[in-house]
Amino acid sequence: MQEYLVEITTTIPEGTEQSEVDARRAAEAVRAKELTASGNLVRLWRPVGELRSIGLWRARDEADLAANVLGTLPLHLWMSAKVTPVQSHPNDPGRPDADRG
Repeated sequence: MQEYLVEITTTIPEGTEQSEVDARRAAEAVRAKELTASGNLVRLWRPVGELRSIGLWRARDEADLAANVLGTLPLHLWMSAKVTPVQSHPNDPGRPDADRG
Protein backbone atom coordinates (compact mmCIF):
# COMPACT_ATOMS: atom_id res chain seq x y z
CA MET A 1 0.00 0.00 0.00
CA GLN A 2 1.09 3.55 -0.76
CA GLU A 3 1.21 6.16 2.02
CA TYR A 4 -0.21 9.67 1.70
CA LEU A 5 0.05 12.79 3.79
CA VAL A 6 -3.39 14.39 3.62
CA GLU A 7 -4.25 17.89 4.80
CA ILE A 8 -8.00 18.21 5.30
CA THR A 9 -9.96 21.39 5.85
CA THR A 10 -13.64 21.04 6.67
CA THR A 11 -15.95 23.95 5.95
CA ILE A 12 -19.48 23.62 7.24
CA PRO A 13 -21.96 25.23 4.86
CA GLU A 14 -23.67 28.29 6.23
CA GLY A 15 -27.15 27.54 7.50
CA THR A 16 -26.43 23.90 8.35
CA GLU A 17 -28.38 22.77 11.41
CA GLN A 18 -26.17 22.05 14.43
CA SER A 19 -27.91 18.69 14.84
CA GLU A 20 -26.67 17.65 11.37
CA VAL A 21 -23.14 18.82 12.17
CA ASP A 22 -23.18 16.87 15.46
CA ALA A 23 -24.52 13.72 13.77
CA ARG A 24 -21.90 13.86 11.00
CA ARG A 25 -19.08 14.45 13.50
CA ALA A 26 -20.21 11.46 15.57
CA ALA A 27 -20.40 9.31 12.43
CA GLU A 28 -16.96 10.63 11.39
CA ALA A 29 -15.45 9.36 14.65
CA VAL A 30 -16.94 5.90 14.07
CA ARG A 31 -15.69 5.79 10.47
CA ALA A 32 -12.20 6.93 11.53
CA LYS A 33 -12.03 3.96 13.93
CA GLU A 34 -13.07 1.62 11.11
CA LEU A 35 -10.44 3.07 8.77
CA THR A 36 -7.82 2.71 11.50
CA ALA A 37 -8.76 -0.94 11.99
CA SER A 38 -8.49 -1.57 8.24
CA GLY A 39 -5.03 0.05 8.13
CA ASN A 40 -6.08 3.02 5.99
CA LEU A 41 -5.76 5.67 8.70
CA VAL A 42 -2.33 5.51 10.36
CA ARG A 43 -2.03 8.82 12.26
CA LEU A 44 -4.07 11.99 12.57
CA TRP A 45 -3.03 15.39 13.92
CA ARG A 46 -4.65 18.80 14.34
CA PRO A 47 -2.34 21.82 14.17
CA VAL A 48 -2.64 23.84 17.38
CA GLY A 49 -5.26 26.56 17.03
CA GLU A 50 -6.44 25.46 13.58
CA LEU A 51 -9.59 23.77 12.33
CA ARG A 52 -7.92 21.38 9.93
CA SER A 53 -6.26 18.00 10.22
CA ILE A 54 -3.13 16.38 8.86
CA GLY A 55 -3.11 12.63 8.55
CA LEU A 56 -1.01 9.75 7.37
CA TRP A 57 -3.23 7.49 5.27
CA ARG A 58 -2.69 4.28 3.29
CA ALA A 59 -4.42 3.10 0.13
CA ARG A 60 -3.67 1.04 -2.97
CA ASP A 61 -3.36 4.22 -5.04
CA GLU A 62 -4.65 7.77 -5.13
CA ALA A 63 -7.92 6.75 -6.80
CA ASP A 64 -8.54 4.20 -4.03
CA LEU A 65 -7.73 6.85 -1.41
CA ALA A 66 -10.20 9.31 -2.94
CA ALA A 67 -13.07 6.91 -3.62
CA ASN A 68 -12.86 4.18 -1.02
CA VAL A 69 -11.19 5.90 1.91
CA LEU A 70 -11.65 9.68 2.08
CA GLY A 71 -14.83 9.49 0.03
CA THR A 72 -16.45 7.34 2.72
CA LEU A 73 -16.04 9.93 5.48
CA PRO A 74 -19.37 11.42 6.61
CA LEU A 75 -17.92 14.95 6.39
CA HIS A 76 -16.46 14.32 2.92
CA LEU A 77 -18.85 16.68 1.10
CA TRP A 78 -17.67 19.53 3.32
CA MET A 79 -13.95 18.74 2.98
CA SER A 80 -11.15 19.93 0.80
CA ALA A 81 -8.03 17.80 0.80
CA LYS A 82 -4.45 18.27 -0.29
CA VAL A 83 -2.96 14.83 -0.96
CA THR A 84 0.80 14.23 -1.09
CA PRO A 85 2.18 10.73 -1.80
CA VAL A 86 5.07 9.99 0.57
CA GLN A 87 7.68 7.31 1.02
CA SER A 88 10.09 6.50 3.80
CA HIS A 89 13.26 8.57 3.93
CA PRO A 90 16.56 6.64 4.18
CA ASN A 91 17.27 8.41 7.50
CA ASP A 92 13.79 7.87 8.98
CA PRO A 93 14.34 6.59 12.53
CA GLY A 94 10.97 4.79 12.30
CA ARG A 95 12.01 2.57 9.39
CA PRO A 96 11.98 -1.12 10.31
CA ASP A 97 15.52 -1.49 8.93
CA ALA A 98 16.88 1.70 10.62
CA ASP A 99 20.18 1.37 12.48
CA ARG A 100 19.26 1.62 16.14
CA GLY A 101 22.84 1.12 17.37
